[in-house]
Amino acid sequence: MAQIYISLGSNINKAHYIRCALDALEQHFTDIVHSSVFESEAVGFKGNNFYNSVVAATTSMPLERVCKLLKQIERDNGRKADDKKFSPRTLDLDLLFYDDVVCDSPAQLPRDEITKNAFVLQPLCEVAPNFYHPVAKQTIAALWSAYNNPQQKLWKVEFSNP
Repeated sequence: MAQIYISLGSNINKAHYIRCALDALEQHFTDIVHSSVFESEAVGFKGNNFYNSVVAATTSMPLERVCKLLKQIERDNGRKADDKKFSPRTLDLDLLFYDDVVCDSPAQLPRDEITKNAFVLQPLCEVAPNFYHPVAKQTIAALWSAYNNPQQKLWKVEFSNP
């Protein structure tokens, strides 16, 4: 079984699509742990605020299958294949870690944005404070403690997944 971490983001009908993502992830993975949901301003473009969170889970699926599944869940929830990187989206699912695998294909692992964006690092720290980042050579808690980007503000929001 592999330990995986997935970031979830949405800025279109955001509570609905975060719930849809959680429901889909629960159908395919086990031992799901969901962070708090945080709201943050859009980064890299002008747009509605985002909801972001992180899911920790375990899977017996190979890495390639996990990547394909996440893309399919995005498409099933209205994400278009031609969506630009910095644009509004119904759902964005990014695989952050697959155990301690380091690779560039079929996905960049560990995902570069982990250490750059508070909206990834803070919820990741909630679910995996002691996970050791295989490239940064620090725990997620240590990375979050050292994080300093006053431009990125985020705040917890009330969120329930009935």
